[in-house]
Amino acid sequence: MNRQDITEYIRIQYPNENEGCDWKEYKNLKNSLCGHEGDDVVSYISAISNMNGGAIVLGIQDKTLEVIGIQNFGNYNIESAKAKIAEKCRNLPIEDLNIDELRAEDTDQIVWIITVPKHKAKLPVYAHNKAWQRVGDSLIEMREERLKTILSELEITDDWSVEIIPDASIEDLDADAIEKARKEYIIRNPYRKAEILAWDNAKFLDKAKVTINGKITRAALVLLGKEESEHLLNPYVACIRWSLRSLGTNQNKDYEILPMPLLLSIDRLYNKVRNVKYCLVRPESLFPNEMLRYDMFNIREPLNNAIAHQDYTKCARIEVVEFEDSHIIFQNHGMFLPQSVENVVTKDCPESVYRNRFLVEAMRNLNMIETEGGGIKKMFINQRVRLFPLPEYDFSDGKVRVTIIGKVIDENFARILTENPDISLEEIMLLDNVQKRKLISDEQAAFLRKNKFIEGRKPHFYLSHGVVSKTKDTGLKSQYIKNRSFDDEYFMKMIVEYLKKFGKASRKDIDNLLMNKLSDVLNVRQKNNKIDYQLKKLKKAGRIRFSEDNFWVLVE
Repeated sequence: MNRQDITEYIRIQYPNENEGCDWKEYKNLKNSLCGHEGDDVVSYISAISNMNGGAIVLGIQDKTLEVIGIQNFGNYNIESAKAKIAEKCRNLPIEDLNIDELRAEDTDQIVWIITVPKHKAKLPVYAHNKAWQRVGDSLIEMREERLKTILSELEITDDWSVEIIPDASIEDLDADAIEKARKEYIIRNPYRKAEILAWDNAKFLDKAKVTINGKITRAALVLLGKEESEHLLNPYVACIRWSLRSLGTNQNKDYEILPMPLLLSIDRLYNKVRNVKYCLVRPESLFPNEMLRYDMFNIREPLNNAIAHQDYTKCARIEVVEFEDSHIIFQNHGMFLPQSVENVVTKDCPESVYRNRFLVEAMRNLNMIETEGGGIKKMFINQRVRLFPLPEYDFSDGKVRVTIIGKVIDENFARILTENPDISLEEIMLLDNVQKRKLISDEQAAFLRKNKFIEGRKPHFYLSHGVVSKTKDTGLKSQYIKNRSFDDEYFMKMIVEYLKKFGKASRKDIDNLLMNKLSDVLNVRQKNNKIDYQLKKLKKAGRIRFSEDNFWVLVE
């Protein structure tokens, strides 16, 4: 490679500085490998390792990527540099640290690319006795939030999917599945198309990291195995059960078992789903907007995630349950490994912990999933664009259930999204919970209240005038007034006026007077409690009393 080739290589392979990549000029390696804290190589290694790992390129001018070259190595070569890094970076998985040297043939300039491994679970990496992290392309001392995230990570040691099946051969793999896998691999690597097409099947499967040295892995059988080869996985199961149920009665109307190869079963399942046209009249238009009930990505992504993260040791099927004209539930066995859905959706570089690491890598290479955490976030954005409720996640019973709703369930919420395009996804997630009458934390409520997004008392929050007033919809504004209701003084005044006019009132009379005027966010029991409170308050104030004949009357 000449000098220009190196620049182009860096531009393609490491195009942006971010949480996982940094370019450093560092002409003098003697003083910059381990020098001033927060400004030397070991500090950056600590920071990048404490995110998701990545790379540091040394000998490159920042911004321009012009090759400057390392001019003073001191006493360092690749091996001694690795030894120094191991000494100064406590907890770094040194066995996965790698340094590649690129030498320009025309100028003899040298560039180092340091591949930095991700930290081990629960073990932050230290340099200068401090843990560092990245925020974008900036280096900072580790924040408490990030430290807590690392310390609470789950440690996955065994990988079910990487195990070799001794009795299996390439003949146990489906030819159509291999052909589709190759097409998807080319989509992932378009610049290598001619080379990929020249490989035989065995070489392709090794290159795609589906097999290992020609040997068939469990991952290979799950994705590409023939249906009649499923006994090779016994007692484990690799199949999908699709069920169609009626929304009202939950009665099964149809079902099908979709076996290996799962790479082909994904398309078969998508064709089973009744993805009919849905007509939505947007507030800003008089004309209906026709679209498919489900975005294709929002079916494939949760299904592929279920395949990737299924705990196959449970010997259970992946379940996809479709409720007619309403929603789809995707279910797999195993805990949700990231800290929370909110973390995955709201962070640009979320944590990634994989149960089936080999299977996940194979699926990534075959263009089935992303490993950057963007897929789940994209599902949320797709639902937001459609004005549909956001995806729902349920982690109970050691399973992951993802619900994708294919319709508007609250027109008011849809109108708010239309009229407020600048609301952040994080805020929409909270508003979505409010619209679904779900509990939100005190901190979340305080945030929404501070921004004048909600009113009401815990747990009966409702959309506030701060949001509602931005929309032109009078129906939504009326609903707001109905939710807001009136204060206690107003209702107590109504009780007193009633007694002045009619002399006495039974509890039923007072219920008839007030029930339909109380906030719609309250149920019947809560409305009764509210009336009890107002009567007791009036009695305590000496304004009314309960007579011997069981009527409420004014105190004379």
